[in-house]
Amino acid sequence: MKKSRIKLSLLPTRVVIRSFCHLLFVLALGLNLISCELIQKQDKIMHNKSASELLGNPDYPAISYGGYRGLDRQDQPTIAQLKEDLLIMHAMGIRFLRTYNMQFPHASNLVKAIDELQMAQPDFEMYVMLGAWIDCLGAWTDEPDHSQENYKANKAEIERAVALTQKYPHIIKVIAVGNEAMVHWAASYFVRPKVILGWVNYLQDLKKRGDLPQELWITSSDNFASWGGGGPEYHNADLNDLIKAVDYLSVHTYPFHDTHYNPDFWQQDLSAVKMPNEMLMGHALAYSQKQFQQVAHYLKAIGVEKPMHIGETGWASSSDGLYGPEGSRAADQYKQALYYHSMRDWTQKANISCFFFEAFDEPWKSAANPSDSENHFGLFTADGQAKYALWSLVDEGVFEALTRDGQTIKKTYDGNKELLSEDVFVLGIEKQPHSVQ
Repeated sequence: MKKSRIKLSLLPTRVVIRSFCHLLFVLALGLNLISCELIQKQDKIMHNKSASELLGNPDYPAISYGGYRGLDRQDQPTIAQLKEDLLIMHAMGIRFLRTYNMQFPHASNLVKAIDELQMAQPDFEMYVMLGAWIDCLGAWTDEPDHSQENYKANKAEIERAVALTQKYPHIIKVIAVGNEAMVHWAASYFVRPKVILGWVNYLQDLKKRGDLPQELWITSSDNFASWGGGGPEYHNADLNDLIKAVDYLSVHTYPFHDTHYNPDFWQQDLSAVKMPNEMLMGHALAYSQKQFQQVAHYLKAIGVEKPMHIGETGWASSSDGLYGPEGSRAADQYKQALYYHSMRDWTQKANISCFFFEAFDEPWKSAANPSDSENHFGLFTADGQAKYALWSLVDEGVFEALTRDGQTIKKTYDGNKELLSEDVFVLGIEKQPHSVQ
C-alpha cells in the first residue's frame, strides 16, 4: 500500500487530473442512465391506470385490433408494422386495444411494441385487453365435443396470457377468457359456461395469491345471448356462477349480421319504395341497445350487480352474398360510418367502453373470397386507406406523416363522395344508390 502511494504521488499532475475527470465523467454517465431509467419508470407509473379507471372512461376509447396484412396468419406482422399501426390508432384517439388469442406471436409482439414506444415516447399511452382463446374437445373437426374442453390447448393459452401479463402489468389491464366461446352458433368450438368458469376462477385465484396484479380485471367476451340475454337454453347455474366470478361482463352485439338473420328490426318501417339509410342505422343502434339491456335485465333477475361493457360490435363496409346488393344491402362505408359514430356517441355518454370491431381490414379472415364481409370490418383498409367514418380525421391532419407499409393515410374513393355514393344502396324495391351528404 505504501509503495503504491509513493508511485501515485510521483505521477504527473496532468495525469492525475485526467484520471479524475474521467472518473467524474463515468459517474455522471452512470447517474444520467439511472436518472433516465427512473424517469421511464415514473412515466410508466404515471400511465399505469387500472381496469376500473379505464373501462367506461370516455377519455380512453377502445377498439379491436389485428395487424395481419396477408392471407394467412402465419404471415405475422413485424414489430415495426405493429408500431406503425399503434401510432395510427393513437393519432385517432384510441387508448385501449383488444386482442384475441395467444397461440400466435401477434399479441405478445403487440405488447412489446407498446412497451418500446413508451420507452421512446414517454407520452405514448396504450393499454390492452388480452384474449385467451378457448376451444372444446375436437374443435374445428367434424365431431366437436361441446361437453368437454381441449384442456391442453386451453391451459397453454391461459399460461401464455398469465406470463405476458406478469411481464407487462403496466400495459395489460384485462384478460378475457374465450371469444364467443359459449354462444351456440359457434358450432365449431363452443364450450359450456362451466369451462369458462373454471379458468376465470383459476385467474382470480392467481390474483388473490399475488401472482397477478390485484387491479387486473378478468372477464369472458361473448355474445349477448350467452350472457343471459338470449333464450332459456343459455340460463343455468354455471352461467350465474360465471357472472358472479368475473369482474365485468364483456358483451357482443351485432345488428349487422341480424340484417339477414333477424331482418324484422331492419325492415320495420320499410316503405313501398325505399327507406332512408339514416333511419335504418337508427334501428341498428336501438337494436344493439336492446340486446345490451337484455343482459342487464338478466343480471337483475338473478340478483347480481356487475359492470357491463361492449367487448365487440362492428359493421362491414363491403360484402357480397348475404349483406351485399343482392342480400340485406347492409354493407357499405356510409352505413358503417353512421353505425360507428352513433355507437361511439351512445357509449361515450353512457360511460360504456366499446371495443369497436375493428381498426384495420384483415384479409386472412376469408382468404378464399375477397368480397366476404369478414374481410371488411376495418375502419381502415388493409393498405391503410381511411374509410368514410374517418375522413374527417384525415381532413384534420391527425394522420400526417404516418404510414402503413409505406403508404400515407388517404381517404378511400380519393375522398370523392359521388364515387362513394355509387356503392351505397337503400333498402327497398328499387336498387338505386344513395346520395352521401
